[in-house]
Amino acid sequence: MRGLAAGNWKMNGTKADLAEVADLLKAHSAPACDVLLCPPATLLSRMAEAAKGTSLAVGGQDCHAKASGAHTGDVSADMLADAGATHVILGHSERRADHGESDVMVADKVTAAQAAGLTTIVCIGETEGDRDAGRTLDIIGSQIDGSLPATCEAGKLVVAYEPIWAIGTGRTPSLDEIAEVHAFLRNQLSPRFGDGIRLLYGGSVKPGNAAEIFALPNVNGALVGGASLKAADFGGIIAALSAA
Repeated sequence: MRGLAAGNWKMNGTKADLAEVADLLKAHSAPACDVLLCPPATLLSRMAEAAKGTSLAVGGQDCHAKASGAHTGDVSADMLADAGATHVILGHSERRADHGESDVMVADKVTAAQAAGLTTIVCIGETEGDRDAGRTLDIIGSQIDGSLPATCEAGKLVVAYEPIWAIGTGRTPSLDEIAEVHAFLRNQLSPRFGDGIRLLYGGSVKPGNAAEIFALPNVNGALVGGASLKAADFGGIIAALSAA
């Protein structure tokens, strides 16, 4: 299946940083993979305008489970779509940790986002303590079961495995560890959704290690944090995925 290189800018970026998007599009105008950038909400509409007519898709980093209402500071899925988003990241470990988001809350957001026509990138991953205790697959399985609602649509679903202890730390699981989790995910998801769900790996993905990660079975792309902020770094990851 066609790979997906997704970049999560997190709480980074101002309008000056849109120059990186222009540089990225110049260098990778027709990549052999899908490319997505998820900027902060303040840049979403401007990035979507800059990406219009190009191969770049734009997404949000989160959405509220409600379509509207008295939820100061929140953004609904319909608002993201109205701003030009086609995707949204949900259940990222930083949302789960910093905002206490449970699997049930993530599932409710998936329902809202898919109803608004957005493709949902649902994040799952274990802590270092979970891995040291040998509970990685138990945690992953539980998160999958709890975070995907009964109404979840296969055509609007991407799953990203992000070991929490590898995000932003420069540490990366071994290739065997990544392959084990992605094989487990495929086995868990296939009976319900078929074999077409794209599985992304996230957690300190860089141009230097991207090719070997993309060569693994069941790894269909990456969800990239810091390395997506600079066109040169993200471009190296796009090139590696295009060549995979």
